[in-house]
Amino acid sequence: MTARIVGRTPFPSALHAARRSRELDALAAAGTIDVLVIGGGATGAGIALDAASRGLRTVLVERHDLAFGTSRWSSKLVHGGLRYLASGQFAIAHESAAERHLLMTRIAPHLTRPLAQVLPLYAPGHVARGAYIGLGYCLGDGLRRLVGTPDAVLHAPGPLSAAETARLVPAVRTDALRAGLRGWDGQLIDDARLVVAIARTAAGYGASVLTRVEAVRADGDGALLRDVRTGAEVAVRARAVLNATGVWAGSLDPAVRLRPSRGTHLVVDAARLGGAHASLTVPVPGSSSRFVFTVPALHGRAYIGLTDVPAAGPVPDVPHATDEEVGMLLDTVNTVLALPLERADVLATFAGLRPLLAADGSDVTDDPDEAEGRDAATSDLSRRHAILDSGDGMLSVVGGKLTTYRRMAEDAVDAAAGRGLIGPVEPSRTRSLPLVGAWPRAHAHEIAAPDRLVRRYGAEAPFVASLATDGPAAARGVTPAELRWGVRVEGALTVDDLLDRRTRLGLVPADRAASVAAAEAALEG
Repeated sequence: MTARIVGRTPFPSALHAARRSRELDALAAAGTIDVLVIGGGATGAGIALDAASRGLRTVLVERHDLAFGTSRWSSKLVHGGLRYLASGQFAIAHESAAERHLLMTRIAPHLTRPLAQVLPLYAPGHVARGAYIGLGYCLGDGLRRLVGTPDAVLHAPGPLSAAETARLVPAVRTDALRAGLRGWDGQLIDDARLVVAIARTAAGYGASVLTRVEAVRADGDGALLRDVRTGAEVAVRARAVLNATGVWAGSLDPAVRLRPSRGTHLVVDAARLGGAHASLTVPVPGSSSRFVFTVPALHGRAYIGLTDVPAAGPVPDVPHATDEEVGMLLDTVNTVLALPLERADVLATFAGLRPLLAADGSDVTDDPDEAEGRDAATSDLSRRHAILDSGDGMLSVVGGKLTTYRRMAEDAVDAAAGRGLIGPVEPSRTRSLPLVGAWPRAHAHEIAAPDRLVRRYGAEAPFVASLATDGPAAARGVTPAELRWGVRVEGALTVDDLLDRRTRLGLVPADRAASVAAAEAALEG
């Protein structure tokens, strides 16, 4: 891996209010475009990048902001597929490992890092438990080797002594601690930042990326779009229309039937977990394949997740954790902590809905009691993705997960071409196409900017640092320059865009309150 990986695009990649207005105005006279993508999460942004990089005239619309939905509520992990091996989903496990490899070595090395997963082993039963879980770690490592991820990027798993375990995850209790296991997976610095980088790269290849634009109605021939900010409407004709709205896919195509699952996380001060840079991994009592784990996060925080429960009924814009889920996560992680966490230690919670494919229509229900009472857990549903053809020709991209967004996007554009919607197209380029800011992890020290900016912006960190730093300060060390970059380059249009998705300061209410004035100042100029 060399410094030549740095991501560049043929056209400017900056997203901002002026570009949005200009490109939205141009839609009325655009004639028939090649690809219209509805939905600005990882999948939608990935489709826009795949299509635009193949030379197709592409427009992406999102009624809220980039990464407004499920894509910002993940565990911030780039999974290698170990969990899917345990349930016999070998093809999905291999796909996950392959996509993780691309993200960490070529597409976004600046937004990913290797994350040690440390599982403490307590007596009694530590030998058998260690052997069982260690076998799973070894199988996952076999996948890593199969797809070609080098040891320098992700290490091989191995046993730990009790002392090494306590050093890596200092918050664990040491009574009856006999040993530990260490596996490795990939971590995203920030899932919302990944989505913004994908969308900006798409814009750099000529795609129009339009947030606050709603598809009032859509079919296989195009859509009626409405500017949420002004109320103005424009009809757009497209050769291919791709519905990438995730758990909301059924609102555009009633034939799409999903069985959403809610994954909840807690936000705590990292110091309460000993400031560990590793992930503390804890088996869920009564399960052989489910774990609660901690993840070091931005701004001195840590996340604890995650649940996997059916989420029946209407799909909310922002899901919320239940009291029972909070209790389950605390109870599980507290089994290994020397100083148990209390409810008062939870600074915030967040929850995301996974757009899981139902096996058939009988698996879908709008009755919450029926959903909660099923024997089949949502954790056992396949994470496969599918391209569904509506009766009018619109394609809906459903299922899948964040790690495999690129493959989902490639398959979606290939499906549109295969159905003759966009004619012959060149093969996908995204396997070897770095995102804006991409820079080899091993060469990060060569970037002339503060380390905290390099970790968030990669090769673009010096440009962020060069912006004016005058104005009110935000919380947790976020500078006025970072907020200005969010407005001028990353397409933030509102205070919520800056705090909830560009910086993630909005997760904790106290951080949000301390940062509103700084965000308002950045939006004013």
